[in-house]
Amino acid sequence: MIAKAAAEFVVGEVQPVADDIEEKKEGLVPSLLKKAGELGSSPQRSQRVWGQDLDKVSCLLLWEKMAQEEVPSWPPLGSHGNCSLPIVFFGTKDQKKRYLPKMATGEIIGAYALTEPEAGSDSLNSKTTATLSPDGKYYILNGQKQFITNAGIAGTFVTYAKVDGEKFTSFIVERNFEGVSLDEEENKMGVKGSSTRSVSSPMSKFL
Repeated sequence: MIAKAAAEFVVGEVQPVADDIEEKKEGLVPSLLKKAGELGSSPQRSQRVWGQDLDKVSCLLLWEKMAQEEVPSWPPLGSHGNCSLPIVFFGTKDQKKRYLPKMATGEIIGAYALTEPEAGSDSLNSKTTATLSPDGKYYILNGQKQFITNAGIAGTFVTYAKVDGEKFTSFIVERNFEGVSLDEEENKMGVKGSSTRSVSSPMSKFL
């Protein structure tokens, strides 16, 4: 039933607007992510803390059906999941309560901000820094992230930086936080429907 529902969603909702997705029609991908969440077709609902607590096989069936229907411009869901998982595994109770339910329904779209101009697979070569504010209430991040999937539509970024120049960790960053800025969309050879931008700083008040 799970596999059938996922396949019906892709065939009925995603495939008919594949060309519009490729053209980055404004608001289309966010609306599809919300529909997926409402129908329970979002793999993000598999996490015990806020979803249906699906088993591994069910989760794999969801991803399989999402991928097999020849819709090449459907990677936003993957990046959305990459953003939520660090919160699932390492977030505080307050962070899980604040972000995960809305990410499960697509109300909040996530992005995974790791890659930099000089740090891709070699993530520990990251140059982005995190410095504790003088009052000790938040961190100030400085750096640039590059080729970030979902950047143009995301409201929340899991962003990686070095604390004290060596301790590599992640921060939950909201798009409306002071200092967050986005560069223009990348013109890619393929997967054109996926928003890909650089995320720049100085950025402050990260969780």
